[in-house]
Order: sequence, then structure tokens, then C-alpha cells
Amino acid sequence: MKARAEFRDRPDTEVAVLDALVDRNEEGMTVLELRAHADIDIDDLEEALGNLKRDDLIAATEEGNRTLITVDDSVVPTGEEPEPEPTIIDQVRDRLGL
Repeated sequence: MKARAEFRDRPDTEVAVLDALVDRNEEGMTVLELRAHADIDIDDLEEALGNLKRDDLIAATEEGNRTLITVDDSVVPTGEEPEPEPTIIDQVRDRLGL
């Protein structure tokens, strides 16, 4: 699942983080899980998380000895809106693994 359309105009790294978190909305993800799932450099991930946190699109909570990052409900599609069609550029990126 992908983040709602109005959040897709953000930088690619932030969109990748939001998409990953939407996929695991109920349980959240650790920073390491996010990094592996979105295939993002740790410095870029740190910057993206900071920007998303500043804009109140994510939250970090302590659960036991782990910090879980969850996405705000406003980012999760409601099912009423159609998922955007992938562009040719998106299809090329997917095929090349970028």
C-alpha cells in the first residue's frame, strides 16, 4: 500500500519511508527495519525521519526495549481514493531496482 496522494510530492526518501510505514501501519517499524525495507542510506533516513517528525506525519514510541516508528493516520489511504497509477519513470525505477 502507498501513502495518500497528497503526501507523494515530498522527496523520494520521505515517500519511501511513508510507504514502508503505511505497509506496516498497525505494528510500526524500527529504524533498522525501515532502512532495510526502504533501502535508504542511514544519513538520508535520519534526515527524512526528522522532516517527517517535524511535520507530524510520524511518531516514535517506546515499546519494551525498542523504539517503533508509526505513521499518522492522515497518511494512510482510506480505501475511498484510487491508488495512483505508476508513471513510466516509476516502472523504470522498479525494473532497475532503484
